[in-house]
Amino acid sequence: MGNADYVNPSTNVERAPRVAIPPPQSSVKSLKYNLKETFFPDDPLRQFKNQTTSRRFVLGLKYFFPIFDWAPSYTLDFLKSDFIAGITIASLAIPQGISYAKLANLPPILGLYSSFIPPLVYAMMGSSRDLAVGTVAVASLLTASMLGNVVNVNENPKLYLHLAFTATFVAGVFQASLGLLRLGFIVDFLSHATIIGFMAGAATVVIMQQLKGILGLNHFTHSTDLVSVMRSVFTQTHQWRWESAVLGFGFLFFLLTTRYFSKRKPKYFWVSAMAPLTSVILGSLLVYLTHAEKHGVQVIGNLKKGLNPLSFTDLVFVSPYLTTAIKTGIITGVIALAEGIAVGRSFAMFKNYHIDGNKEMIAFGTMNIVGSCTSCYLTTGPFSRSAVNYNAGCKTAVSNIVMALAVMVTLLLLTPLFHYTPLVVLSSIIISAMLGLLDYEAAIHLWTVDKFDFIVCMSAYAGVVFASVEIGLVIAVAISVLRLLLFVARPKTFILGNIPNSTIYRNVEQYLNTSSVPGVLILEIDAPIYFANSGYLRERIARWVDDEEDKLKSSGKTSLQYVILNMGAVGTIDTSGISMLEEVKKVMDRRGLKLVMANPGAEVMKKLNKAKFIEKIGQEWIHLTVGEAVEACDFMLHTCSPGPLKEGSEAYNKV
Repeated sequence: MGNADYVNPSTNVERAPRVAIPPPQSSVKSLKYNLKETFFPDDPLRQFKNQTTSRRFVLGLKYFFPIFDWAPSYTLDFLKSDFIAGITIASLAIPQGISYAKLANLPPILGLYSSFIPPLVYAMMGSSRDLAVGTVAVASLLTASMLGNVVNVNENPKLYLHLAFTATFVAGVFQASLGLLRLGFIVDFLSHATIIGFMAGAATVVIMQQLKGILGLNHFTHSTDLVSVMRSVFTQTHQWRWESAVLGFGFLFFLLTTRYFSKRKPKYFWVSAMAPLTSVILGSLLVYLTHAEKHGVQVIGNLKKGLNPLSFTDLVFVSPYLTTAIKTGIITGVIALAEGIAVGRSFAMFKNYHIDGNKEMIAFGTMNIVGSCTSCYLTTGPFSRSAVNYNAGCKTAVSNIVMALAVMVTLLLLTPLFHYTPLVVLSSIIISAMLGLLDYEAAIHLWTVDKFDFIVCMSAYAGVVFASVEIGLVIAVAISVLRLLLFVARPKTFILGNIPNSTIYRNVEQYLNTSSVPGVLILEIDAPIYFANSGYLRERIARWVDDEEDKLKSSGKTSLQYVILNMGAVGTIDTSGISMLEEVKKVMDRRGLKLVMANPGAEVMKKLNKAKFIEKIGQEWIHLTVGEAVEACDFMLHTCSPGPLKEGSEAYNKV
């Protein structure tokens, strides 16, 4: 080979464009940009630009209270649709509210209270047209489990009730704070696989807990794990009530049959929606006419008439109970947010409109803060109720207002009618609702698409079912975070090859017809380079080089002389990453190889320039594309050995 001053007489070479170094920015401007991208990716303040003060006030009012945005264009046709939807979901909300309150070990009337005030707040502040607000089984179970570990509801029901209000207040403050501080991305740490497994596990636990009502047992374990529940059930076989079992399985069969019918014939959605209330009415009549309460069938008893009493004076902010309330509030608040936002986005996608996750958090938080002060416990947007609302043809959040008014009428006039409602019917309603959360098809899909996601899902499920709800949640989040760390700490690197008859270079494992370039190894780093992965990348690059050299030696082909790093997917790099590149360059120099870079981004170039790495590698060895880098290396292979280039030479201009 010739030296660096060798000129190819047959080639008229134009100097290729260099990779640009971005102009310097002030630290304040850079920090401002990064903060904006982190907390305001949707640029919510854009609408306020170039507006008068009065106009900004109106826009701000509409931002926090969307009802002022859509109410002026509300029509009578919308009201008809929302009225039908509201009455339909009220027929589901009343029995479900009573059932879930019992599941949370709270007075049944709180289920009705929680279906009155929170929906009114959400109707004013929520951005979803289809979300139907109310209590949910998983949050109810978490409340019972976490508060029950500290306070025995049978020994001190008043303190337990006040702690439930306090936990709801904490959840509301936490949810609203996440929205106001634009920290909604925290909820994203609950991955889709995590939620599927956790919800299925919680549904299984809830179903097992309902065996107490189905079998008419007076004493039951406070533990939620499978072993404890089964032990409690089968050590009390002599106390099983066949009357309760017959009623329970009979109504469960009725509820599942109506659901199956409505699923097969969607236009009859109201059949399954009315089934829970129908079960309550039929069960109450049956108990009243047969005096079944005297034969071991437990009933709700008296429900207090009247609207929600104020409860802000009942909030508990003293130790040692405040810690429990904070922990319960944060955990239930996160779960409620994850479920509510996911449900809202799902239905928004069906109707082709957008909901703002941070605004939803503010709405959820506000309704729970207000709810905690008006004798309500945690509420969100349950899927089953929202699905009924959607299928009933709701147009706006007015359906929540109609539902709340229907519940108000019930509280004022109809609560005595629930006196004879058997608890076993409530258990059947809960079991029927929970079976819908056992999404085995989603688990199969996870197994088909991503085995690791399936492991996350099943770990969450097993943790909830065999340990406790809290442990299952911790396991699921821990595995999800571990996977995130693995993505960061072990990024993908792969060899690129040339697609025939083109200057395109792609992964050789994906495109089997690619060809290698003699004497050149092309590697792509498929992630930002941080302190967490710099050590791994250094070792992995060295291994790729060793493997390539061994392969070339065994085949007797041209020895390796150039290593090209495609940096197109490297969005940013830190000081540890720069140190890694410096070490890699030194290793390559000792081995007689030349390190070449292709397609580095603006942020990477800016930092490499500040670290003076560009001077060390030489800007002539940094190229816009992989194709240009390969062309330059190929030219050098046919003209000279890799080494320092003399500025102005043909070889310098080529590279």
